[in-house]
Amino acid sequence: MPLSWNEIRSRALAFSNEWKDAASESADAKTFWDDFFNVFGVSRRRVASFEKRVVTGEGAGFVDLLWKGKLMVEHKSRGGNLDHAHQQAMNYFPGIAERDLPRYVLVSDFARFRLHDLDENSRHDFSIADLAKNAGLFAFIAGYQTHKLREQDPVNIEAAEAMGKLHDAMQNNNYRGHELELYLVRLLFCLFADNTGIFPESRQFQFYIEDRTSEDGSDLGQHLDTLFYILNTPAEKRQHNRDEQLAAFPHINGKLFAERLPPAAFDRAMRKLLLRCCDLDWSRISPAIFGSLFQSIMDKEARRNLGAHYTSEKNILKLINPLFMDDLRAEFKRARRNPNALFQFHKKLAALKFLDPACGCGNFLVIAYRELRLLELEILRATQKSGKQLLQVDTLLKLNVDSFYGMELEEFPAQIAQVAMWLVDHQMNLLASEEFGVYFARIPLETAATIIHGNALQMDWREVAPAEEIDYVMGNPPFIGKNFQNAEQKADMARIFGPAKYATNLDYVTAWYKKALRYMKDNEEIRCAFVSTNSITQGEQVYMLWPGLIEDGIRVHFAHRTFKWTNEARGKAAVHCVIIGFGLFDTPKKRLFEYEDIDGEPHEIVCANINPYLTDAPNVIVSGALKALSDCPEMVAGSKPADGGNFILSETEKNELLEAEPAAAEWVKPYSMGKELIHGIPRFCLWLKNCPPEKLRKMPRVMERVKAVKEMREKSAKKMTREFAKTPTLFTEDRQGDSPYLAAPMVSSEKRAYVPIGYFPPDHVAGNNLYTVPNATLYHFGVITSLMHMAWMRAVGGRMESRYRYSAKIVYNNFPWPQNPTEKQTAGIETAAKAVLDARAKYPNSTLADLYDPITMPAPLLKAHQKLDRSVDLAYRSAAFPDEATRVAFLFDLYQKYTVPVLPGKKKRARKAR
Repeated sequence: MPLSWNEIRSRALAFSNEWKDAASESADAKTFWDDFFNVFGVSRRRVASFEKRVVTGEGAGFVDLLWKGKLMVEHKSRGGNLDHAHQQAMNYFPGIAERDLPRYVLVSDFARFRLHDLDENSRHDFSIADLAKNAGLFAFIAGYQTHKLREQDPVNIEAAEAMGKLHDAMQNNNYRGHELELYLVRLLFCLFADNTGIFPESRQFQFYIEDRTSEDGSDLGQHLDTLFYILNTPAEKRQHNRDEQLAAFPHINGKLFAERLPPAAFDRAMRKLLLRCCDLDWSRISPAIFGSLFQSIMDKEARRNLGAHYTSEKNILKLINPLFMDDLRAEFKRARRNPNALFQFHKKLAALKFLDPACGCGNFLVIAYRELRLLELEILRATQKSGKQLLQVDTLLKLNVDSFYGMELEEFPAQIAQVAMWLVDHQMNLLASEEFGVYFARIPLETAATIIHGNALQMDWREVAPAEEIDYVMGNPPFIGKNFQNAEQKADMARIFGPAKYATNLDYVTAWYKKALRYMKDNEEIRCAFVSTNSITQGEQVYMLWPGLIEDGIRVHFAHRTFKWTNEARGKAAVHCVIIGFGLFDTPKKRLFEYEDIDGEPHEIVCANINPYLTDAPNVIVSGALKALSDCPEMVAGSKPADGGNFILSETEKNELLEAEPAAAEWVKPYSMGKELIHGIPRFCLWLKNCPPEKLRKMPRVMERVKAVKEMREKSAKKMTREFAKTPTLFTEDRQGDSPYLAAPMVSSEKRAYVPIGYFPPDHVAGNNLYTVPNATLYHFGVITSLMHMAWMRAVGGRMESRYRYSAKIVYNNFPWPQNPTEKQTAGIETAAKAVLDARAKYPNSTLADLYDPITMPAPLLKAHQKLDRSVDLAYRSAAFPDEATRVAFLFDLYQKYTVPVLPGKKKRARKAR
C-alpha cells in the first residue's frame, strides 16, 4: 500500500532539511539517493542499482543509478552542470536493452533536481527546498497511477477568465444566483486544495475528473455532487463500498460543503474549462488578489477590468504596518533573546482579535493574518535558537483564523472571504511545515473566521464581535460621494448621523467613522484605521464631520496623505485616497506619511499632532465663511451665463459672426473660464448688458442666439432659471465689475507649486469657474500668489481627484493675512509682485500652463516668485520658513488667534502600555 501523500510530503520536507547543505558526489551521493527513495516509502535496494555498467560504441561507462524500465539518475557534486549530466545519461541509452530503457531521467547536484519524462517530452526543474511541492512528479516511485503531468501555470488573470467563462456557461444554462455563487466557491476551494496538500494525493481533484467523468461532460455534475457530499462527510460516516478514488478525499467540514445544491448540468466545453483551471498552479496565488480575482468571476465588466477596485498588497500594508505590525515587530525584537518574554509575546500575539466592518473578499484580513503568521514563524525560529525544545508543528502554532471578524454587504464576497482565510491559513501551515520539516494541515476545518453577510451600517457590530474582545478595527469602506449614493445608502447616512443636515453632503465612508466611534466607546483601547476618499480631509467635509468626532474623543495616530490607489492588475483604478489611523486615546508619537508624488513612495514625519487636514498642526477646523477673516477685498465667483452655450463663442465662431454682422463687435467680449485662463485658449462671449433694443434688432444672428437662450431657460427644470427667461439678453448671474481684477481658477493641477493667478481688465468677462477679486492691488496679488497662500490652500482646500480645488468660502475668506504690515513690507510685496508680472510678460507666447509647469517654468519667473515669497514671509515674521509644514502650522496658529477655536481642545488620557 503506497504511503499517503501527506506522509510523503512530510518525509520530503525532512529530506530537504537533512540534505540542504550536501555537496560531495563521492562522499554522499549513495546515501542521498537511498534517503530519496525512502521519502516515497520504497527501499532503493529492491528496485534500483548503483553504478550499473553499460557498454556503448564509445566504450564502457557506469550509470550512477538505474531502475530498469523506470528511472535513470545521473548525479553531480554541488554546482555541477546539469546539462552535461543529462547528456551523459542519454549517452548510456545505446548500451541498455530495449526492455530496460527508462521512461524518466533524473539529474541532480544535491541542490537542484531536473526530471525529464521521455514519453511526454517534458522537463521539470526545481530546488531541493521545493521537493515537497513537486513530490507528485514522482508518483511512479510511490506506486501511484501515473497521469500525464502538464507544466502548471501560476494563477493569474487567466484563472479568473477561465472560471468566468465557466460561470457564464452555467448562468446561461439557468444555474443562477446564490446556488451558482456557492458552487463556484466550492470549485475554487477544490482547485486550491489540489495543489497545496489539502487533498492527500497530488492533483487528486483533477485526476478524479479525468478518470471518472465522460469527455462530453454529461455526468460531471453528478460526480461533483457526490464529491461535495463526500467532502462534507466524516470518514466513519461514509458508506464502506464507496469508489476507492472518491473515498480518498478527506473530510473538509467548515460548512463549505454542507448546503445541498441543485444538480448542475455540464457539457464538453464546460468540462474542458474546468480541466483548464486544474492545469493552473493555485498554490502560487497571491493572498492579496485572491478575493477580488474571484469576485470578478461573477461580473463580466469586472473581469474585463480586473483589479480596477481590488486592494493591492502594497496598499494594505500601508494601513496594517503602522496600525499594529510595526509595533509588534519592534516588540518582538526586544523580546527575541529572552525566552520568557518571547513566550509571553507569542501568547499576546495569539490573543489579538481583528474586525473589518467592510471586508469585501477579505483582503485586509488575509494579509493581516499572513503577516502575523510570518511574525509567529520568527518567534519560533528565535525560540529554537534560544535552545528551547520544539514540539510538533501543530502544537507550536498558536495563531488561527478564528481571531478575525468581518462584515460584508454582498453574499459571494463574504463566502470568498471565509474561504480565503482558510486558504491563507493553509499556505502559512505549508510554510511552517517547510521550516520545521513536518507536514501539517488543519483538516478537517474546525475553526473559521467569522464573516457576516449583511449591511454593516444597519448591524450592531457588538453582536458580530464584542468590542471588549477586539484590539483592531480596519478596512476599506466603500468610496461613494454624496452625488452617487442610492436611496438605501442615503437612508444609511440618515440613520447614522440622525437629523444633522450636513449628512447629505458627506461621503458614504464617513458613516464607518461614526459607527467605529460608537463601537470603540465600549473598549477605548481599540485602535482603528480606514482607507478613505481624500475628500473627508478637505474643504467643507472637514467642518461637517470632524468637530463631532474630535469632541467625542477621536485622536489621529497616523495618516497617509493623498496618494493614488493602485494595484498590480490590469485596469488600474485612479482613486485618490488617504489612510487615517485613530483611537480614543492619545499617543506621544504620531506618524504622518507625506507624498511628494502621489504615484511615488511616502516619507515619514513624526508629529506632535495630526489634525483633520492631515497636517502637523493644532486641531483647528476651518469652516465656510461668507466674509473674509482679514481686511482684504471680497472674492466672488465669476458671472454665470446659463445660456445653453449660445452666448459663448470660439474664436472661429466670433470671426464668422463679426464678418456677417460687424455691428456685433461692440457686444463681443473676451471670456475665460478656468481652462481658458490656464491654457490661454481664446474664448469670447456676447455681453449684451445695456444693449439698446433697436441695435439688437439690427443683428439677426445675435437675435437668433438670444431666442435660443430664452427657449432653453423656459424648458429648464429649475424655477429660477425659468424666471431668467424673461431677460434672455443677460447672464443669469452678473458679477462683472468695472475695474481690473484678479482671476483664480477653481480647479488646477496639483503638480504646480503655484496656482496660476490672472490679472484681467474690466472688459474681459470672467466665467463662473473663476473666482475674481475686484479692486485688488499688487499687494493683494502678491500675497495670494505667494507660497504662504498656496500652503494654506493645499492644507484646507478641497481636491478634485488630486487636483487643487480652490474655494472662496474656505480658502480665501479664512486665510490669515499678515497683520498690520508696515509700509516697507507692503512696498516690498508690491515690488516683488510687479516683478512676477513683468517676468510673465517676457514670454507673451507662453500660456500660464507653460509658465507654471514645474519642468518648463522659466528661471526669471521662478526667481521672481522666490523673491516674492521672501517678501511675504517677512510680513509674517523675520525668521524664514524652512518648509511647507512649518508654514501650515504657523498659519493654523495664526488662524486660532484670529478666531474663537472651533475645538476647545479638552485633554484626553494617554494610552497605558499594553
